[in-house]
Amino acid sequence: MYSKVLSGLVRGVEGTLISVETDIHDGLPMMNMVGYLSACVREAGERVRTALRNSDFSLPPKRVTINLFPADIRKEGTAFDLPIAVGILASMGIIPQESIENILILGEMGLDGHVSSVTGILAIVHHAYTQGIRKCIVPSGNSQEAAIIDGMTVIPVESLTELVDYLSGISAIEPEYVDVDGLLGEAPDRRECDFSEVRGHETLKRGVEIAAAGMHNILMTGPAGAGKSMIARRIPTILPKLTLEESIEITEIYSVAGLLKDGASIINRRPFRSPHHTISLHAMSGGGRDPRPGEISLAHGGVLFLDELPEFGRSVLEVMRQPLEEGAVNISRLNGVYRFPADFMLVAARNPCPCGQYPDVNKCTCTVNQIRNYNARISKPLLDRIDINVDVRKVQYGELFGDGVGASSSEMRARVLAAQNIQLCRYKGEDIRFNSQLDSGMCEKYIPLGNAEKEFMEDCFTRLSLTARGSYRVLKIARTIADLDGDQDVNVRHLEEAVFFRNADGGGAV
Repeated sequence: MYSKVLSGLVRGVEGTLISVETDIHDGLPMMNMVGYLSACVREAGERVRTALRNSDFSLPPKRVTINLFPADIRKEGTAFDLPIAVGILASMGIIPQESIENILILGEMGLDGHVSSVTGILAIVHHAYTQGIRKCIVPSGNSQEAAIIDGMTVIPVESLTELVDYLSGISAIEPEYVDVDGLLGEAPDRRECDFSEVRGHETLKRGVEIAAAGMHNILMTGPAGAGKSMIARRIPTILPKLTLEESIEITEIYSVAGLLKDGASIINRRPFRSPHHTISLHAMSGGGRDPRPGEISLAHGGVLFLDELPEFGRSVLEVMRQPLEEGAVNISRLNGVYRFPADFMLVAARNPCPCGQYPDVNKCTCTVNQIRNYNARISKPLLDRIDINVDVRKVQYGELFGDGVGASSSEMRARVLAAQNIQLCRYKGEDIRFNSQLDSGMCEKYIPLGNAEKEFMEDCFTRLSLTARGSYRVLKIARTIADLDGDQDVNVRHLEEAVFFRNADGGGAV
């Protein structure tokens, strides 16, 4: 008897539907699985056979053939255990075939028939919904994650026996429900850091606000202990809250990476990733035999903070050049090309010298060559992709212990959000959202300059030896500054501040 169960897998961060076909017929008693299977999937046959026996279901002494279709896609993961078991039971006549039509089924099984969570559920369920599937059966540990897809009926199960009773009409299971709007609107943790706690650093905070408003990359250069990491960790507090679409996209990435905890449903805060400088190339970019997201994809929609930038491996830094331009990373394998989203805000920090004390000549022990070689670890092409450079000075005693209190994160976020709303209206109909995403053609369209502004840019191009990319980045920064100030046109004042942050003392490439 023949049966067909709908399942799926993840390729990169995108879901793909897979049909599990089962046929039981006369022949030597054995189970044969085909369909371009990995070793992990091939092992499912023995897991399912034992789980069925321990759940009081006896396989008939016949030949069982299982095909995972389409056959040209390599099948990976453990999510096929449950649909294989359901397919066998449907072919045996224990489960009515009509009860599993147009239903997505996913889950790993233990030898006792218990159904365990799997990774990548959200991506598969989301794709199934776009293909017209409106009901899915998933492990109870993944049910909240799957239920954030509005319009999808999610049935959580904990065991094979429970699922068989449900599909046979013996018992009912309450569909999972998640209040997505409530989760997105949850109040932040009271322990969350705030910019009001930062004393001094007014120039740096201005640069950070500009960077956040236009989603520009920023590099902070200053001596050890000046407060670079403290500032960086507060940047997510001034970024706008995630929209539902952004939250689903980020949650899919974390689900595929296996970083979404059991019972968790959605990522409701912008990511802040801060990998150590000893990180490997594949851990940063993603990869492996079955590619998984790396740090640059886990930072999608949020902040990637690289402290001690020159200490990172050269290849690790260079791998970011393409994602910084395209907002995605492509990983090629023999069985296809995997594309991972990587649209993040790069926030980097570095010391001005190996000992971290320059320009304090009384404490700095580095030679001129040591300082030059230290900063040369960061390539010019990578520096050229960083929009804003800020020279960070140590805070003076009066600023640190004075009575003055700086702007809070909520105040800065309000200004950032106002500037971003201007950009959303301006670029409506375009395939971009922020000023940092403008290309050269769009710069000419959306940043028209008057005669005085053109003369200023010509003078800067010659005097500062600006590159073509550097010139356009100055224009994009100036456009963001004008949006923060509420000005419709970019004028010389905005350009002057943009040049200052583009060519700060920190040594950024222009």
